[in-house]
Amino acid sequence: MKSAVLITPGRIDTVEDWPEPACGPHDVIVEMDGVGLCGTDIAVFQGKRLSPATPWVPGHEGFGRIAAVGSSVRGRSVGQTVVIEPNYPCLKCTDCLTGLTSACPHRVIVGLNAPGVLAERVAVPAHFAHSVPDGLSGADLASAEPYTVARSAVRRSGVTAADRCLIIGAGAQGLLVCLTLTRLGVRPVVTEPHPLRLAQAQQLGAVADDGSTGFTYVFETSGHVPALRPAVDRAAPGATVVLIGLSPAQLPLTLDDVVRRQLVLRGSMIYDHPGDFTEALAELGQARPGAVVQSRYSLEEAQQAFAGAAERAGKTWISIGSRDRQADTTRHA
Repeated sequence: MKSAVLITPGRIDTVEDWPEPACGPHDVIVEMDGVGLCGTDIAVFQGKRLSPATPWVPGHEGFGRIAAVGSSVRGRSVGQTVVIEPNYPCLKCTDCLTGLTSACPHRVIVGLNAPGVLAERVAVPAHFAHSVPDGLSGADLASAEPYTVARSAVRRSGVTAADRCLIIGAGAQGLLVCLTLTRLGVRPVVTEPHPLRLAQAQQLGAVADDGSTGFTYVFETSGHVPALRPAVDRAAPGATVVLIGLSPAQLPLTLDDVVRRQLVLRGSMIYDHPGDFTEALAELGQARPGAVVQSRYSLEEAQQAFAGAAERAGKTWISIGSRDRQADTTRHA
């Protein structure tokens, strides 16, 4: 079968003879229709995050149709459209048993410590292949997993419609936070140097940064640490700072900054299984997260899709299946 395979940092080849997946008794085989690209995928492509081996199949934001069902699987059937939840917690450790599956130390992370889904067919544990209704666009389904990440961060934050929110960064994750906040009735302010990304945030209901202060919530989505301190300086006393973007750099804050201004720092890592994922998928038809997508490529164009993703405005996804999605308005760019 065809698959996009990382050969070495900076180079992805589309191969014709990748091995077919085996369907275990608790698995389903998914005939892939598409895969979204995110910052983690780009970091693997660039060699900033090392894959366990090469050649390596990247990608984790996948969706498609069930083509086969394992002998012990119930509640899944051939032909169902599914979105893959690409983080498999053990469901047995202390963190999992307290509901914080996002902190599971044994978590299988598709595309990072387990092979990704940028192939024509993949095997997925059935409980992590979530059925979704027909009629959603490929762009919406390719954005479902990162939308869940954004929605979970907003849920954990405790923000309300009465709060004033500042978002750092209008990459795909920042745009999805914008979308989530506007659905709550918040009109967030966005700081973003890329004019096309800023324009897209404004189309989603955000306001361009005007230098105002007094924000009760700051959402850091970029992972660009130098942008955090000036944003936090504009927060109100007692504000909550939600950290979503990842970076190995130390925070540019002191104990005095946090204590004297009574700030709340809240890290938000992916989402918790199963509630966050099922709740996000249930509202895809109303939320339409595909609005953040700007570019679509074919599997044969995977190298081009990865190589330019970091510079593009909006989200990029790769179309794999041949099924038409009439509602899909994403364009090749």
